Amino acid sequence: MVLSFEQVGDLLDKLAESFPKALFDGLNGGVNLQEETVPDMEFPGGRIYVLGEYCSDLLGRYINLYYGSFAAMAENEDWTEEDWKQELQQTLSHELTHHMEGRSGLHALEDKDEAEMDAWREKYGDGP
Repeated sequence: MVLSFEQVGDLLDKLAESFPKALFDGLNGGVNLQEETVPDMEFPGGRIYVLGEYCSDLLGRYINLYYGSFAAMAENEDWTEEDWKQELQQTLSHELTHHMEGRSGLHALEDKDEAEMDAWREKYGDGP
């Protein structure tokens, strides 16, 4: 099941409200649902998608979640609405953790992400 951009936006708003407000402190650019599909270019054939990213740059601190990437995975894996909720919540939680670690000068999640990417590289190869 592929939900519409609007349905995912509504779902994301509800999920975001379930997180403690303190996690959003300093996130001056908020959480943004972008329409793009963002395949990870390190992996061939659309096997891996970038679902979200925490950004800290000249525009401030913000989180982008990529609707098209979620939709591609939903189509490939035949997601239910519950799958959508779980993936959105997990991704938002992940990016908020990057935000909190970034504010604290920590990088444990970045290290974990890199180890997971190394495992994916080993499984799927090093690029297109």
